[in-house]
Amino acid sequence: MLTETKVSGQVESLYGIMAEFDDPESLLSAANQARLEGYREMDAYAPMPVEGLAEAIGFRSNWVERLVFVGGLCGAVGGFMLCWWITVVAFPHNVAGRPLNSWPAYVPITFELMVLIACITAVVGMLMLNGLPQPYHPVFNVERFARASRDKFFLCIEASDPKFDPTATRDFLERLNPQEVTDVAL
Repeated sequence: MLTETKVSGQVESLYGIMAEFDDPESLLSAANQARLEGYREMDAYAPMPVEGLAEAIGFRSNWVERLVFVGGLCGAVGGFMLCWWITVVAFPHNVAGRPLNSWPAYVPITFELMVLIACITAVVGMLMLNGLPQPYHPVFNVERFARASRDKFFLCIEASDPKFDPTATRDFLERLNPQEVTDVAL
């Protein structure tokens, strides 16, 4: 749901409203208060990890660890099956009556492929689940947002939130004592 506001006779689509803070404690406090106020669709931007911020904005568990487990399992099974197929089916070689399926010899390849596929899955899964690469996002339209990667902290309440009302949300954010409150246009 997009909110439209009239600005000097023009209709402008609104992505959300963003507040800028000077320190991580203020951002964390603002995120907690926004959650208590009933806002659910929000995002926070900080130049460094802020402990407890993910929970404050309502971040739920992600799928990366599950994807890595499945990738590692597939790599291990694939490595074992590759070794088995080579030594039993494709190129069977009987050496002194030993069994063709000598699984202890497969352990290094099985382990290495498990680690390799799990790592590749972790990188690709993380990028996909984070929506990266993302060359454009509406928050990039806010001029002061360039400092989010250096020394400023931002909380953006999105217009898709069921409780979002441009005036009420702006008033709420201004009560949190931010440095500045800005509309985020699409």
